[in-house]
Amino acid sequence: MKPRITVITLGVDDLERALKFYRDGLGFPTEGIVGTEFEHGAVAFFDLQEGLRMAIWKRRDIAFDTKLNQTMTSPTEFTIGHNVGTKEEVDLVMEHAKKAGATITVPAHSTFWGGYSGYFQDPDGHLWEVVWNPQWDIKE
Repeated sequence: MKPRITVITLGVDDLERALKFYRDGLGFPTEGIVGTEFEHGAVAFFDLQEGLRMAIWKRRDIAFDTKLNQTMTSPTEFTIGHNVGTKEEVDLVMEHAKKAGATITVPAHSTFWGGYSGYFQDPDGHLWEVVWNPQWDIKE
């Protein structure tokens, strides 16, 4: 299997609320909610970078589609890393997320490994790390 991730889907409880957070709050480009004509099909896609999209889809619809029981969630199941080019950009993104309605769980700070990062949760509890790693070049 080639590592070819093209879509990351986040399960949400309130599709409209999540759309407003990502589209209006963080400014992620999207055509809005599509698939409403299907019983379990309402979803929104966001273009992140070349070859990568993020989707938001109701948790109950993911459970239906996968034939799994919907269970309690934990924000520590995974994190989404948003890498930036400078320490100052970490601070700017964290402030932007807070204004959009995110909960700051760890304010931006210097890390033990020489970087700079902070964590926030979206309205559905998904955990994002905003991070500057001095070892990584960020291509725009």
